Amino acid sequence: MEVRTRAPGKIILAGEHAVVHGSAAVAASIALYTSVSLRLPSPDDNDDTLRLHLMDVGLEFSWPIGKIKEILPDSVNNIASSPSTCCEETIKLILTVLDDFKIPEAKSGIASGVIAFLWLYTSILGNKAAKVIVSSELPLGAGLGSSAAFCVALSGALLALSDSVDVDFDQEGWVSFGEKEQQLVNRWAFEGEKIIHGKPSGIDNTVSTFGNLIKFKSGALTCIKSNMVLKMLITNTKVGRNTKALVAGVSERKKRHPDTMTSVFTAVDFISNEFASIIQSTSFSDDDVVKKEHRIQELMEMNQGLLRCMGVSHASIETVLQTTCKYDLTSKLTGAGGGGCVLTLLPALLSATVIDKVIKELEQCGFQCFIAEIGGNGVQFRFDGGP
Repeated sequence: MEVRTRAPGKIILAGEHAVVHGSAAVAASIALYTSVSLRLPSPDDNDDTLRLHLMDVGLEFSWPIGKIKEILPDSVNNIASSPSTCCEETIKLILTVLDDFKIPEAKSGIASGVIAFLWLYTSILGNKAAKVIVSSELPLGAGLGSSAAFCVALSGALLALSDSVDVDFDQEGWVSFGEKEQQLVNRWAFEGEKIIHGKPSGIDNTVSTFGNLIKFKSGALTCIKSNMVLKMLITNTKVGRNTKALVAGVSERKKRHPDTMTSVFTAVDFISNEFASIIQSTSFSDDDVVKKEHRIQELMEMNQGLLRCMGVSHASIETVLQTTCKYDLTSKLTGAGGGGCVLTLLPALLSATVIDKVIKELEQCGFQCFIAEIGGNGVQFRFDGGP
């Protein structure tokens, strides 16, 4: 039995950093996916090994099921329909089965992902042999939700082969889970994210699970349905950033300038709400689309200016902004800033020639570029083994 799943990454369209201080923010799924292939051996295979192949980082792991039983003897008693949290002691125990694998220091962050894999796998499917292959179109550590997409795709694959969800094995092509199943996938994925990040917001895994767009404010998440096609150029500056330090820097600036920064956060709140309103409104003509794109460009420009006021821009981000501006395109950082990724709106009537020129110039700066539609499907599965 083999199942394949895919889960999208995410971007913040508006409201990053200000959301920490009570403003609204808008996040969206992007058509760049992490995929998981999970195959259980047939009874004739006589295989008693759990294998994990992380294709994009070139690492492979394998564990005899007997060894996993020694480390996680109670995991088979867990109920897949009731997500549970992995405690610190269990994390330490799981770490012992990674000792035999020499994970390069440059890829040390992968270890937490493997721990999340083992916890989710044994919690949902118990101690069974299998081969799991993970591949992704999302760059790691770029703020595009790669870890959440991994946890969502993995949880979806595991649950699809469990007794806790109802799926139709005869359906062809990519199929979305039902709402009840999506909720369960999301809850398990959040447990995986907690292993990887400690105290995640839950936004990334929610966007990856349900797709489309989400507006969030003061801990409340609201799903939004887009009524317009948005295409973005996503530029990965490849500049690493310390999210905690950037968030702390914004808070320190607020302490020094409380009234001014409160006004900045209030302005961002209006931008996020207007952004959500525009993408939910219906377009009746091409002129309507052009007008809405122009309004979105203005909101992105204002949001980027306010992010500069918060002190979270970076020289690499400014380089992207200057480059795209030469082609009359509007860009803003997405996520924590200080490097990471930049969004550039690609209007519907923009020629492919211009897009190619922009990408070529950005890549000459050493950046990595992706084109993705915004607000598509969330996690999906298939059993037919097709592409």
